[in-house]
Amino acid sequence: MEKRNKIIYWIATALLAVGMLGSGLAQIFHAKQMIDLVVPLGYPIYFLSIIGVWKVLGVVAILVPRFTLVKEWAYAGFFFVMTGALVSHLASGDYAVKAIMGPVMQTVFIILSWYFRPADRKISSVN
Repeated sequence: MEKRNKIIYWIATALLAVGMLGSGLAQIFHAKQMIDLVVPLGYPIYFLSIIGVWKVLGVVAILVPRFTLVKEWAYAGFFFVMTGALVSHLASGDYAVKAIMGPVMQTVFIILSWYFRPADRKISSVN
């Protein structure tokens, strides 16, 4: 069971990290595909830089050992960003598979990575 959990954790974490790092860098460098994705939602272009930087920092936080509290914040931030992206697309009437599958799949990877993380990557209870 333990080996299975580690495999699930590392696959989900790798997919999460690749997705967040790739989209974060595309947002930082204002890639046309990112601009075309967020401008119709009503967000300003500078919003891409903010979200992109936080995504890259979140990937670093999740991948480096220790810093369990920072990891919790990174997972929470990823969850809020991805569910916020999904709601933004749906609320604006953008039901395209391209627009909603990214946030849905990343949310799944976030949840799997968080749930199956090893004990040394969790905050231990004082009690």
